Amino acid sequence: MLVHALIREDGTVDADELYTVANTLGMSDQQVRLCIKRLVSEGRFTHEGRGRKAELHATPDTKRALAPNADFLRHAFQQDAGLAPWDGVWHLAAFAVPESARTARDALRETLVHLGGAPLQGGLYVCANTWEPYVEEAAHRLGTHGALTLLTTTDLRRGDTQEPAELARHLWPLREIAERYYHLSRIAQPRLARLTGPAELSSSALLTIAVELAAELTRAMEPDPLLPPQLLPQPWPGTQARKLTAQCWAALRERDQGEARPTLFRLYADITRETADQTTH
Repeated sequence: MLVHALIREDGTVDADELYTVANTLGMSDQQVRLCIKRLVSEGRFTHEGRGRKAELHATPDTKRALAPNADFLRHAFQQDAGLAPWDGVWHLAAFAVPESARTARDALRETLVHLGGAPLQGGLYVCANTWEPYVEEAAHRLGTHGALTLLTTTDLRRGDTQEPAELARHLWPLREIAERYYHLSRIAQPRLARLTGPAELSSSALLTIAVELAAELTRAMEPDPLLPPQLLPQPWPGTQARKLTAQCWAALRERDQGEARPTLFRLYADITRETADQTTH
């Protein structure tokens, strides 16, 4: 997460910046070196130079992997602002992949859960959002598209449960997800106070705060199916946590001195600003 958070617009990561922020977060140089070695061996980055003078280059696949996360974050903020009301449609995906392709089958299952799906029966998953483009892309990539069936319905029942919000409570671990957002709020509040306070903050301090926020936001949102507000208990802690995080990104942007910033620094700030502009208009 730290390395990904420090990817700049040109796809590079400055090693000196990486070591500095890692040290501030309590990580050792050895941990950073091992992490870099693993990322390079996995083909996620290439590496030029040595030590703190080195530079990492994100591969096209690594840079492409950041795009869906941006889409989900943008959708979450639009939901918070009331710009993405639910149309009452449930989106379902079913698959029957043979045991001989178990690895691909498991990867497809994990992808469906990552995209916000919940299991209904063996090989049948449901989502409250339009997920078909992401599901099909994954199925094509995994070679399982021929075994995939997609459908939608406005009449979903499980046993005697039919009311949408009650179905959501049964299908997704909402209490656990809510706790993650409460934790994000506890992380964001003191950092917002620092960012909006009078004290000067160094470039490495700003980067550290940006990485901390990005890491906690990721931890909170990874298991979140981004259910529409109509399906969630209110007030939903995710809305408040993301609002605090957005205020932090806005404060980070105001303190930006025009230096080259990580992609996530710009990306998150742009998403929150876009949503604010849409709400205003």
